[in-house]
Amino acid sequence: MRNSAFRRTYDFSKQLFLKIKLDDVQGIGAQLTYYLILSLFPFLIFIMTLIGYANISLEDKIRDLEQIMPEEAISIIEEILKDVSEGRSQALLSFGMLATLWAASKGINAIIKGLNRAYDIEESRAFWKVRGIAFLATLIIGFVVLLSILLLVLGTWLKTRVFLLADLPYGFQKIWDLLQYAVPLLVLFVVFTLLYWIAPSRRLTLKEVMPGAMFATIGWITTSVLFSLYVNQFSDFTKTYGSLGGVTVLLIWLYISSIIILAGGEINAILMNRSGKRP
Repeated sequence: MRNSAFRRTYDFSKQLFLKIKLDDVQGIGAQLTYYLILSLFPFLIFIMTLIGYANISLEDKIRDLEQIMPEEAISIIEEILKDVSEGRSQALLSFGMLATLWAASKGINAIIKGLNRAYDIEESRAFWKVRGIAFLATLIIGFVVLLSILLLVLGTWLKTRVFLLADLPYGFQKIWDLLQYAVPLLVLFVVFTLLYWIAPSRRLTLKEVMPGAMFATIGWITTSVLFSLYVNQFSDFTKTYGSLGGVTVLLIWLYISSIIILAGGEINAILMNRSGKRP
């Protein structure tokens, strides 16, 4: 029984590796990384400008991200946030939002392209419909990601305000601390599920896309933590890339994230093909 399970796992892993290579996941992942890096900094500008009106200091909270991000990448983000926090404006807020929407929607288009390849189908929807789906998905995903970031970064601040106003018992604080980290994970799973559900040019059920969403959620957290440990403990990119070391680490981390997202779609496609369902 154990050998049979190992054999099935090995065969599935081999098929996944070959399909990733055949569908050029690496190439599409690089394209997705490009749009992620374009949307990341406008998104940070938008977040900092928005939160800045509440006069909240985020320096210590940003350091909490070291659990899943390399230290060099955190340094790059801190520099951007410092520059933005010194010059908030309504125009900057508007620019950050528009730039984020444009770049992120282009990234969704790259994901649509990758998922269609995973299912071996051609895009059959009208151009305006694909653009509309990309824009709508960007708005929905951006909204839920924004909520999860606010809960993760501002969780302690929100907890203080809520408990002062409501005078809740101490036991609720432990529940809040748990939810502060559990809810973003749940949100991440929901985001991946919706993405794998609406992006491909074929009808899918939520049940059919959940395996890939689960893989993407666990895989992204795991690879991010491992990559962060490797960079922080065993590698020094500044010796190789000099002042560009932090940028290089950030790009590699985003590329790994892109591969994980696309690999989740490949897993869903393989499982569907094995079940006998065809486009």
